[in-house]
Amino acid sequence: MFGIKLWTLSLVLGLVAAVPGLYGLLKPEAFRQVARKFPRHIPTGVALMLLATAWFVYNVSVESLSDFARMRSMFYLLFAGVGLGTCIFVYDFLAVRGLAVLLLLLAKLMVDTARWVDTDWRLVIVTCAYAMVIAGMWLTVSPWRLRDWIDWATKTEQRIRTLSALRLGFALLLILLALTAYRAAETQASSAAWLSRLSGQTV
Repeated sequence: MFGIKLWTLSLVLGLVAAVPGLYGLLKPEAFRQVARKFPRHIPTGVALMLLATAWFVYNVSVESLSDFARMRSMFYLLFAGVGLGTCIFVYDFLAVRGLAVLLLLLAKLMVDTARWVDTDWRLVIVTCAYAMVIAGMWLTVSPWRLRDWIDWATKTEQRIRTLSALRLGFALLLILLALTAYRAAETQASSAAWLSRLSGQTV
């Protein structure tokens, strides 16, 4: 899906994860205010839900559904209708619901991208993806849990800084793996494939 390489995905994830980590370290009080508004922030919820809906419909469009090929158009309408209907009728914790769906979709992309990369370090991405699946399912069923987690995580300035430092550390790990282990493994695989094709042409 998307034709993205693992090292590129890991780099992007690391850079994205680094932003809240730095923000929480440098401006803990501002971070607290933004974080506590998130679960019930309707504009953010609408944006996340629409993005999740578009991504899910795209996944359906590229999947092999031979048994349901004639119903593909109906699936598009059904899933798009559910996503749009949620934005219109389900305002309560809409941002959390949109985030939960995005976590599940992103986890799928991470596992699919890491599957064929020949390095044990891919387990970092895969483990993170399964944790996101669990979080996504839990938040889908109990979206108010995120509000409770945020309240706990932002209770004190010291806690905000500590958790932000941990997020930043993990972000730096993803960036480091992207530029070293993942990139090296994929470069080696590409070189081997190129040499294999070259030897096949010369035989």
